[in-house]
Amino acid sequence: MGHALAQEFAAKNCRVVATSRSLTSMADLEHDERFFLQELDVLSEQNVQNVVSNVFEKFGKIDVLVNNAGVHCVGPLAEIPLSAIEHTFNTNVYGSMRLVQAVVPHMASRKRGKIVNVGSVTVMAPGPWGGVYTATKAAIHSLTDTLRLELRHFGIDVINVVPGAIKSNLGNAAIASYNRMPEWKLYRPFEAAIRERAHLSQGIGATPSDVFAKNTVAAVLKSNPPAWFSSGRYSTVMSIMYHLPLFVKDFIIKKAMKG
Repeated sequence: MGHALAQEFAAKNCRVVATSRSLTSMADLEHDERFFLQELDVLSEQNVQNVVSNVFEKFGKIDVLVNNAGVHCVGPLAEIPLSAIEHTFNTNVYGSMRLVQAVVPHMASRKRGKIVNVGSVTVMAPGPWGGVYTATKAAIHSLTDTLRLELRHFGIDVINVVPGAIKSNLGNAAIASYNRMPEWKLYRPFEAAIRERAHLSQGIGATPSDVFAKNTVAAVLKSNPPAWFSSGRYSTVMSIMYHLPLFVKDFIIKKAMKG
């Protein structure tokens, strides 16, 4: 999804700083002059500061920050190792905040800028087996709402992008992390359903990442961007689910996800 967003920003004549934990994952962008590639580990405060300094040195400014880094964590909350929960929050929540705190002073000094935080429609109707990931995205939603109010004074727009089911490598990454989980004890009978949760967003009908990127970038680059932008399969359904009574919501999710 991040790759598609980078490509679409470039197609709109933006100078794009494309980041990843490894340059090899961005090899196809290496000889494209529209991109400035940087290795970025959002878990490292020092690495974040170094990358931001490199961007200022090259371009002298940062107009738009997109916080898209994220990892999944699939399993029952009562048995997931706390170390896995901490890693997910450190990446999805604290990683985003490290970038926000690194770029806001510069944006505030210019009285302009845009911060895009990527949340998730799962926050609208949390289901079983994905509780850790959903909790991190709920935190992002809440932080984004507060940032929007706090940074308005400095001319900084804060946009909560809320993807539905988008074709990406998140499912494969979720399975890889799931395979490192311990054997479930209480939830052993639910093993197949839990494993299936890792692939939920990648099923038939998931929105292609380039379509999602095109719609999202168009919204972000507006002179008056929306505070909330949701796109992709299930985005409308989940918005409706959010307003349903809890007993109805629980019934639907239990049937759909074998909870």
